[in-house]
Amino acid sequence: MASAERQRHIVELVAAAGEVGIAALADATGASEMTIRRDLDVLAERGVVERYRGGARSLLRGVEMPYGARSADRLDVKRRLAREVAALVADGESVLVDGGTTCLEVAKVLNGRRLTVLALTVHALGVLVPTPTLTVLAPGGAVRPGELSFIGSMACDAIGRLRVDTAVLGCCGITAADGLTAYDLDEAAVKQAAIASARRVVVVTESAKLGRTALARVCPPSAIDLVVTEADAPPAEVAALSEAGTLVRLVDG
Repeated sequence: MASAERQRHIVELVAAAGEVGIAALADATGASEMTIRRDLDVLAERGVVERYRGGARSLLRGVEMPYGARSADRLDVKRRLAREVAALVADGESVLVDGGTTCLEVAKVLNGRRLTVLALTVHALGVLVPTPTLTVLAPGGAVRPGELSFIGSMACDAIGRLRVDTAVLGCCGITAADGLTAYDLDEAAVKQAAIASARRVVVVTESAKLGRTALARVCPPSAIDLVVTEADAPPAEVAALSEAGTLVRLVDG
């Protein structure tokens, strides 16, 4: 198991249980206890876990994993999903690009195209270069620490003045029962403004987020036109979303 995959698995195990001992983590991952200790040191530096003698406890239960801890995680998957989403966008469209690490990869792929792109994060603005063919817009408003996403009434009002062809939204959790959800209430309000201003709503997400529900409800499945995710997404959840009227596109590895 590669170190990034192992560390991701450790985060999930500790978050699910609240706290886990080093010996148990070694058994679950097949790594040595010395390797687990090094992994926990790395995760503690990222603010994901708190170390104690013999184990670690989660700092993420019920909250979003810090941006820095997510930014380099499963980049190959995020880039593959981003290319699939970008292929859905035709030249000449206006596109809203949401926050999150997967949507940042979408922004990178859209850079240089003949488009108008509304970027909802400072991260995305940093990778989009205005040219004669690419118009880059920003909503303004307050900037959320860490995520560097635009939030608040100023951002929502600016989004509400526009009508975009496609809104590409990130995902904290999505289920057929609870719809699209977010960890942060301000982020949820911005997503709602984006949905209201878009002709087409595309959610791009790793498969692990299907079947997961976060704190703030954004919209029901019926408000989402398409979910782009990995081919190993839970079949029952994919079927339930399809029955609720949301198309799901599975992207092979």
